[in-house]
Amino acid sequence: MTPVVIVGGGISGLSTAYYLNRAGVPFTLIEKANHLGGVIRTETVNNCLIEGGPDSFLTQKPWALELIRDLGIASQVMGSNDDERETFIWKDSQLVPLPEGLQFLIPTRLGAMLGTPLVGWGTKIKMGLEYFRRPAPAVGERSVSEFVRDHYGQEAVDYIAEPLLAGVYGGDCEKLSINAVLPRFVELETKYGSLTKATLEAMARASGDGDGKAPLFSTLRNGLGYLVEKILDAIAENIQGIRGTVRTLESTPGGFRVKVEDEWIDAEDVVLACEAHAAAAITTQAFPALAADLDAIPYSSSMTVAVGFDIRDIPRIPKGFGFLVPKVERKRVVACTFVGNKFRNRESENTLLLRCFLGGAADEAILAESDAAVTAIVLAELKEKIGIDLPPLFVRIHRWPRSMAQYTLGHQERVQNIEAMLARTPGLYVAGNAYTGIGIPDCVRMGKAAAQAIIERRNRAASRLP
Repeated sequence: MTPVVIVGGGISGLSTAYYLNRAGVPFTLIEKANHLGGVIRTETVNNCLIEGGPDSFLTQKPWALELIRDLGIASQVMGSNDDERETFIWKDSQLVPLPEGLQFLIPTRLGAMLGTPLVGWGTKIKMGLEYFRRPAPAVGERSVSEFVRDHYGQEAVDYIAEPLLAGVYGGDCEKLSINAVLPRFVELETKYGSLTKATLEAMARASGDGDGKAPLFSTLRNGLGYLVEKILDAIAENIQGIRGTVRTLESTPGGFRVKVEDEWIDAEDVVLACEAHAAAAITTQAFPALAADLDAIPYSSSMTVAVGFDIRDIPRIPKGFGFLVPKVERKRVVACTFVGNKFRNRESENTLLLRCFLGGAADEAILAESDAAVTAIVLAELKEKIGIDLPPLFVRIHRWPRSMAQYTLGHQERVQNIEAMLARTPGLYVAGNAYTGIGIPDCVRMGKAAAQAIIERRNRAASRLP
């Protein structure tokens, strides 16, 4: 019998494997794809470092950095170039910078908001008056759009909240739950009433903490694929890896049976570190109620398109990290990152590297387009938005079908139901971006938590032996 079966070789499953391995707990890792790391995919083209999936993680969430330190590669960490952290919004056929002092979607500098063409005077007045909003009793679950509209107006939804969240979740603000996506905002509203007032007070308190401000984003000099490589190096001697699709699982007196293709594997513990819809398919026979809640978590599909140009032949691009395209102005491109502005050492000499994002909940169909069609779409929009009208040196396209979980209305209740059912099923765990956080740090956190729960369960069982 295998002590632990881990289903899924993305960063969640690999984190589980790493922390089990460090505790000396044997495991079998099952992955259907021919690549470990999930959506983390780093490659080098023309001496440019290209991330096919995520290019970084939020520095303030500690779990990815903890794993990196545990692996002994902390010297590889590099922060984003926040001196150039300006983001543009495409509006009325021009790139408009997000106003200074905007803390995600909360305005904190009145002068900057008054001067921006991003929103009209009605919205600016509503934003100013929001400061005087008083606390009120907590209300029921609301969508992101409903919440932001209540505080700052519809234009703030269209030109601030929607493009910012589309770049993170690829979702629909009318369906995303503010309680699941931005629970801290709900807490601030309940305590202060005004989000602006709460944020300004938090900024005042933080101003006495010194000026050693951490960068917003962090990554590794050799790319996030290096994190996957180092995890695999750490577990290489003990990993039992199987490539295949898990079809189902069953309960047994000693734990579980997992069917991989046509073969059965016995396990004491199982970690479902795959997408929630895949976990639903695996559990539907043995645990139909659990499967129903897993399957109720929707996913969106996305695509990244990296394009390299000879920088000697093109006009100067704007300073900043890139631009976002609001749904009300969007054709197909959702966002574009100016890679060399965001992170140093990503571009080769005389090469401009841009990374475009397409797809999301509003445009699943883009994944069915051919590479030639996608390239033509991206080049046309880059010409329109930043004036580049040249053939590229290279194009790299990565498609990610049903890869990004959507925290839609009812998400917290679904997750609570899942956690309650797992609590009644000792030895079965889930990990991944479908539950309590979508970024790399949260996936690492859930993978580590699953490993720790397994280790503690085994220690309790060992302590009961005569």
